[in-house]
Amino acid sequence: MPRVLRLLNRLNIGGPTLNAVNLTLGLAPEFETLLVAGMRDASEGDSSFLAEAQGIRPHYLPEMQREIRPWQDLGSVHELRKLIRAFRPDIVHTHAAKAGAVGRIAAALEGVTVRVHTFHGHVFHSYFSPLKTQVFLQVERGLARLSTGIVAISASQQHELVEVYRVAPAKKVHVVQNGFDLSRFDSNAALRERFRGQYQLGDTEVAVGIVGRMVPVKNHGLFLEAMARLSQQVELPVRAFLIGDGELRSSLEQRARELGFDSDWRQGRVKLEWTSWIEDMERAYAGLDIVVLCSLNEGTPVSLIEAQAAGLPVVSTRVGGVHDVVQHEHGGLLTESANLTQLTDAVAHLVGSAEQRTQLGQVGSAFVRAQYGRDRLVREMAALYRQLLALR
Repeated sequence: MPRVLRLLNRLNIGGPTLNAVNLTLGLAPEFETLLVAGMRDASEGDSSFLAEAQGIRPHYLPEMQREIRPWQDLGSVHELRKLIRAFRPDIVHTHAAKAGAVGRIAAALEGVTVRVHTFHGHVFHSYFSPLKTQVFLQVERGLARLSTGIVAISASQQHELVEVYRVAPAKKVHVVQNGFDLSRFDSNAALRERFRGQYQLGDTEVAVGIVGRMVPVKNHGLFLEAMARLSQQVELPVRAFLIGDGELRSSLEQRARELGFDSDWRQGRVKLEWTSWIEDMERAYAGLDIVVLCSLNEGTPVSLIEAQAAGLPVVSTRVGGVHDVVQHEHGGLLTESANLTQLTDAVAHLVGSAEQRTQLGQVGSAFVRAQYGRDRLVREMAALYRQLLALR
């Protein structure tokens, strides 16, 4: 039985954790997997429960943390090398940037012949200064030379890695789209009633949500500005849910005050709800009517996949891999990056048309369930592993 050591940055809420847990669970018994993770920040939502609920016990590397600290990161490489010697994996598969650097260096030094890395996003634009971005780009090109295979989670990401940023040659980059257990987002009237009852949502009140870490690249400020404008454009009352947390929470609350939201977070027809993280997101999606994403860059946005699976229409900026996930005017509405007018108008249109929300939700649900199921992810990754192992 081939052994896989699967390393990811940390078990925070987001796509990499879901991907790693689904692969760890789904690839058994053909592949024996040890899931290894670094430590999350206190400001990040904890998703270790996703692994524990499946009987997966991750091994933690306390030295590997979010921030770049060269000496501490070297310590992570040292500890991982010891773990590789003990576990003796046939494959080391890393997920996201920090794990990709630590894991590929350690695996190469220990002579692991199959080294796979998944880009769940990338840091080549909208994250850092131009100088720092160029440094990261050069580092990733070097790490690509240590990789047996690189996984892109969308065709557009593969194009960027190969043609735009020239991180690796085409023969080394394989597209394996994310896959999820979407059955938990089946329509559920009881969950909808629970969520809407908890927040005392009225029968005519339209619930609009944004889901994600409150960090610069997610551009929550655009969401707040759109909600402030929306207050003047709609006739129905709107409750805007900010689901998540992060380093920008305080500054976003201050921005909401500047935009005229009062101490009860209300402005005209729109009221804000700051929920922090919600573990049972199937309940949240059941209670929402529209999901919005305002990011400056994305790999494969999980919130848009889950929202559509739950039958919700989405409104998103057209960035990164979003257009792979959302079909414009079929599962949702796409707007140009940072375009406040377009974003507000799209949300206002859906708030005012229950029929359009239903139609887009049905089409989007059918699309993502066909494209982003967990079984397909596991099947395609197993085939890639077999291919790479045969080339050793």
